[in-house]
Amino acid sequence: MKDPTIPDVENRKKIMFYESPENQTKLKIRCDYDGITQSQFFRMMISGYIGNDENIYQFIKNFKQDNNLQGIAKIKKIDSIRKNAEEVEAKFDLNNDELENIFDVIEMETGI
Repeated sequence: MKDPTIPDVENRKKIMFYESPENQTKLKIRCDYDGITQSQFFRMMISGYIGNDENIYQFIKNFKQDNNLQGIAKIKKIDSIRKNAEEVEAKFDLNNDELENIFDVIEMETGI
């Protein structure tokens, strides 16, 4: 059975990064337990991240704070921008393409 989450050959990029052997083994075991492949796991995370999933956003925010990956001021600024975008989306009932354009404008204006 073909994995429906895999992009077409003409329409995909390979993503590579390094991790410790211990974490890679734990990931493989956990994915097996959940009945998914490592590739499916990463495609799920990417979809959630670029789709602004609230749970993934909160996890990343907490991880950045706990590991001092980003300053408090920048995290608060991102929170503020995110909140404003959500309010605009709710107020004007914008679709995803329109909302993405707004995020692009905010990014250009703030340099984030």
